[in-house]
Amino acid sequence: MSLGLAGYLRAVADAVGVPAEGTTFEISDTATAYVALARRWSARPSRDLMLVWSERTGWAVSVETDPAEAPITIARLHGDPLPKPETVARFVADAVDHRRGGAQSPAAPTPSTRAVLARGLARYIT
Repeated sequence: MSLGLAGYLRAVADAVGVPAEGTTFEISDTATAYVALARRWSARPSRDLMLVWSERTGWAVSVETDPAEAPITIARLHGDPLPKPETVARFVADAVDHRRGGAQSPAAPTPSTRAVLARGLARYIT
C-alpha cells in the first residue's frame, strides 16, 4: 500500500504543480497525505495553503495554522476516496478561486477494508 500511496501522491502533486519535496504521507491507523500548495487564499493572504487527504474523509484544502489554532478548511472533496489527480487539481483551483469555497459535498464512502484501498492505489505503483 505504501508504494501505491506514494505513487498516487506524486501524481496528485504533479497535477497541482507541486514538486515531490512538498509532499508527505503516513500509513498508521489511518492513511493520510499532505501537499504544500504554492497558492494563497484571498481571505487569509498571509497564510500558506495545504492539500490534505485521509482515507476516511478524502481531500481537503485548508489554511496552514499554528498547532494551537483550530484548522481552517476551505473546501472538502468527498465521494471517491481516490479521485483522479486531474479531479483533485480542478478541485484545488475551484476552492482557491472561490468557486467551491466552503462547499461541502456528500459524505465520502470509506473503503470497506485496507485491501480495497490498496487495490485502488495499486495502479499508481511505478
